[in-house]
Amino acid sequence: MKKKNAHDASRRKFLRDSSLAATGFFIVPRHVLGRGFVAPSDKLVIAGIGVGGKGESDLKNFYDSGKTEIAYLCDVDDRQAATSVKRYPKAKYYKDFRQMLHKEHKHIDAVSVSTPDNCHTVAAASAIQLGKHVYVQKPLTHDIYEARMLTEMAIRQKVVAQMGNQGASGDGVRQMQEWYNAGIIGDAHKIIVWTNRPVWPQGMGAPIAHDEIPKELDWDLWLGPAQFQEYHKEYVPFSWRGFWNFGTGALGDMGCHLIDPAFKTVGLGYPSEVECSEGTIYEKMWQADYYPESCPISSSVILKFPGKNGKPDVKLHWLDGGILPERPDELEPEEKMGGGDGGVIIEGSKGKMMCGTYGANPMLLPTSRMKEVNVPKTLARVPEGHYVQWVNACIAGYGKNELSSPFEYAGPLTETILMGNLALRSWNIKGTGGFPGRKKLLWDAANMKITNFDEANQFVKRNYREGWNIKLG
Repeated sequence: MKKKNAHDASRRKFLRDSSLAATGFFIVPRHVLGRGFVAPSDKLVIAGIGVGGKGESDLKNFYDSGKTEIAYLCDVDDRQAATSVKRYPKAKYYKDFRQMLHKEHKHIDAVSVSTPDNCHTVAAASAIQLGKHVYVQKPLTHDIYEARMLTEMAIRQKVVAQMGNQGASGDGVRQMQEWYNAGIIGDAHKIIVWTNRPVWPQGMGAPIAHDEIPKELDWDLWLGPAQFQEYHKEYVPFSWRGFWNFGTGALGDMGCHLIDPAFKTVGLGYPSEVECSEGTIYEKMWQADYYPESCPISSSVILKFPGKNGKPDVKLHWLDGGILPERPDELEPEEKMGGGDGGVIIEGSKGKMMCGTYGANPMLLPTSRMKEVNVPKTLARVPEGHYVQWVNACIAGYGKNELSSPFEYAGPLTETILMGNLALRSWNIKGTGGFPGRKKLLWDAANMKITNFDEANQFVKRNYREGWNIKLG
């Protein structure tokens, strides 16, 4: 009996193994696969929306972790998508993310969004509503209302959500936080941030003529919720950043990278007021031309943040278009100010600190203090980097792993940046006073409303083009 049972068991095992072999499917114990190997069933299945340019490098960073499967690709421009399509030959390709999510959502774990700014929210919200984890390129959204609603939606749906400002996972930001928490520079009261952006055309009107739409591009899908404009080759693939209908200008492009170190270090929240000035183009003698559809060639924005817990109010001064702030007296004439594409200086009651773009190369001023100050590391570093941190958090599940730029943080940061844009766009409204229209705007953050100039509130929330409405609230 025992022999018969043993024989039958052996036969059944043989037939089962043979059957599995015939289908090409094997169950192999994890220890046999080797250390560090991730079984296909354990990989995070990612869909990319916007897979050219920055989207291409985003997907590659996820893929190189060895913990993901890039299973679905979506892009409205076949030319931009070409490299990703070639790199992931097994991935299914779509042009309309709505169709992709409708058909494939049961097989998708997470979504990476790297479209132009005008489509960030509709793409991310569509994924979040399906319970998908999301990684969204900076700035998180195109307008303030979207940032608030998308943040609340991610929390409500309990998805792992990270904004793509990769410097937030760098050591530099954490070093600055440790210095500040140790009281090395005292209480911050002034922050200066600058950048060389824009490095694309701004400060001009939209093209009058229009070009023939390339056969590889679906222009209607590229526009998404943005108001209709005729196609022009200057918009795609890069210069859309300089037009309010599509992009968010220099502030939107670099603010999330440069303001982040100060925002996180000082613990800023929503601003209470904002004022600005902007550069103009003089096309005729003594006559400045203003183009409300285009971001300015240069700008200065001052945001005020109320002090917390007895701390002083903090003013943040943003400069772009290559305009530099005054060099700190503590910086030697030969020493470099900032680094990369700009820099940040935080002034406190007891001293100053400075860093470059992404929080790189942080230093105390004068730099001689670097030899005098020894503050222990109290904050965990992110050696795996911003991308893999998100992948790990998605695999672990909502609330299990810490993120460097979760929407709870990235949302208020984005709102701050877009508040600067609201002021810049309000500059050109007739009746703001000054020349041509400088006015301090007072902000009620709880109700997302400018309280002293109602005309500015049109820029808090944009109107979506017909067919692209999505419920955010």
